[in-house]
Amino acid sequence: MQTSVEGVWAGGDCAESFHLVSRRPVHFALGTIANKQGRVAGINIGGEYATFPGVVGTAVSKICAVEVARTGLQEKEIQALGLQYVIGKIESMTRASYYPHAGKVTVKVLAEKGCGRLLGGQIVGVEGAAKRIDVLATSLHAGFTVLDMIGLDLSYAPPYSPVWDPVIIAARKAADAL
Repeated sequence: MQTSVEGVWAGGDCAESFHLVSRRPVHFALGTIANKQGRVAGINIGGEYATFPGVVGTAVSKICAVEVARTGLQEKEIQALGLQYVIGKIESMTRASYYPHAGKVTVKVLAEKGCGRLLGGQIVGVEGAAKRIDVLATSLHAGFTVLDMIGLDLSYAPPYSPVWDPVIIAARKAADAL
């Protein structure tokens, strides 16, 4: 978080981050990033050593009863990089369909054509939808392909998910498109 000026550190909304998927500088004004960068700067100012590895641009929001989430690259960003990609897009339920308050969720997974590298994803749905983005964010940090994701051992119980989590179904759909 040290700038090119000796003794000057930057973090948060005034600092760029390194995007782990695009491998380019980006700016995301998010509190999670600001806190991590502030911690790294503080450790280094205090004489220890820490680094900030980068971001994948994970964000969630709620608009009335609708939850929305994103991580990694969106289609327009992938196109700007000149990458070929496939899409796995599905509609599912947030819980087992027979369970009370089960609602709709749409998951979109983007993967690099050929190698299957996970590039990003978006999720829209009702309660219980948005936090599923963390599975995609973790997979991006780990450098997973959509084939790697299919084997993830995610939890299941009717109040929380269908037997096949919607994120895994979308990853499988993207893998099929490869």
